[in-house]
Amino acid sequence: MIKTMVATTTELDDTSIAVDEIIAGLDYEGKLLKNTIGIVACHYEFVHTDVFKAICDSLPFDVVGAVASQLSAAGTTGTFLLAITVLTSDDVEFKKVITPSLLGDPKKTVSDSYNSSVGDKKPALILTYAPYIIQNCSDDYVNALTEASSGVPCFGTMAVDDTMDFSRSFVLADGEYYRDQMAMVLIYGDISPKFFVAGISENKIIDGKGALVTKSAGSIVMELNERPVVDYFNSLGLVQAGEKLYSMSSLPFLLDFNDGTPKVFRFLVMLSEQQHAICAGAMPQGSTMYIASTDASDVMSTTGEVLSRMKNQLDGVSVVLSYTCVGRAIALGSEQFKEMELMSETLGKDVPYMSALSGGEVCPTEVLADKSINRCHNNTFVACML
Repeated sequence: MIKTMVATTTELDDTSIAVDEIIAGLDYEGKLLKNTIGIVACHYEFVHTDVFKAICDSLPFDVVGAVASQLSAAGTTGTFLLAITVLTSDDVEFKKVITPSLLGDPKKTVSDSYNSSVGDKKPALILTYAPYIIQNCSDDYVNALTEASSGVPCFGTMAVDDTMDFSRSFVLADGEYYRDQMAMVLIYGDISPKFFVAGISENKIIDGKGALVTKSAGSIVMELNERPVVDYFNSLGLVQAGEKLYSMSSLPFLLDFNDGTPKVFRFLVMLSEQQHAICAGAMPQGSTMYIASTDASDVMSTTGEVLSRMKNQLDGVSVVLSYTCVGRAIALGSEQFKEMELMSETLGKDVPYMSALSGGEVCPTEVLADKSINRCHNNTFVACML
């Protein structure tokens, strides 16, 4: 059994006030069990003002998480917010792992870090926190973990900030911050996590025929239907949108791996100088890409449907962790907090929760008897019930 405590602070400057607010909100004295971990999300300003470090230094357990430019927890939603969700248990164990730099060989780095940390027992769940590195393919991290762990379910986020170059999309652990390293929490014990994914309605697909990815490398697409990718975008009048760094809200993709597994969503980050499409996830050759559109109404309806299903399955649930794509917040326009507010209204009175914006949402699309199909998503709302 897992017990949960959640606390937030908006205090950016005075470390003593922030620490007092978190400790008072958690009220953990005499309540911590044998094993404890803290899951954190905050705006990067809490790192620069040393508030994050002061809070971690005051707590008697490990804290792991990632920067987010918007988050919600304990009934509070906002941008300049820090939230900590504490999981404590006598029979569930938590192990923190920090990888070396992901800039060399990310697949080997992630795999080696897992293998050297896992021990004799197989974890029941891996929480993952990675920085957004534009030249890396985030699916490499997820695929490496899936292979090394023989299909343990993975859930987490790619950190995302509100800078133009993602330079402050930090991974966080015990008061330190990392720009090119990944953090994991290996969770051991008799748990049965449930996963939920809300994407874009299939009636939002613009090009019903789709386009076959005929030349790609990781997250970079060079050719679609054996033509330069820019020609395909030109045919749909979409090149101008693709040249904007924050075009993910206007050019979401639905990607079919053509291997019988569920489709996933991707977004276009930008067009390179070579006019190649740099996407926020793997675009393997042989997959089929469908261009879609998204808007505020679709964001709210798809998330609302998932939240309704979640609400009917709350018996025995200790906590809900969720991440939602920054593209969904952009699609909401001036009502950027509306999706998180809906989650707070729907679940907040019944179960502790934390939700944060993401630059890539890690969540299984299927949990099978022998292994999970773990994916890195874009333009999705994902949730994990524990």
